[in-house]
Amino acid sequence: MSDSEASPSPAAAPLVEAPAGESSPSPAWSEELVPVGEKISELNESQSELLGRLRGLKEDLQSWRNNLDTQVKKYKTEISDIKTALNSEIDQLKSDFQELRTTLKKQQEDVSVSLKNLGLEDATENDGKKGSEDENISEGALTGLGQPEIG
Repeated sequence: MSDSEASPSPAAAPLVEAPAGESSPSPAWSEELVPVGEKISELNESQSELLGRLRGLKEDLQSWRNNLDTQVKKYKTEISDIKTALNSEIDQLKSDFQELRTTLKKQQEDVSVSLKNLGLEDATENDGKKGSEDENISEGALTGLGQPEIG
């Protein structure tokens, strides 16, 4: 400190008398400390407020993430259930078509045998050729029904 700062100027008298044996700070220095102290207090208060808001936002974010994770798990379960149900229905349809095909072949054979027994063998030979073409078409359609992969 310089000598001019250490001793009070004669024009500026101290606001409060200092007790004997203690030197009083200069009034200018005291006046400068008041606004700085107030600013520090305001900044500390503002910092506390901001930290509180930050904590609140972090909690909100964590809650949002937890809710989102729960929702995603729920949707994945629903999708898996739907996939399982669809695959089951596809298997049932394939089985039904195979059963229908077998039934139709059996009926066709029965009709051919009945026609032979009635003496209409010539007519069945022509129908048999046509029938085998129809069989090839229906077999091709059934093999085209392969199980689609979902997922």
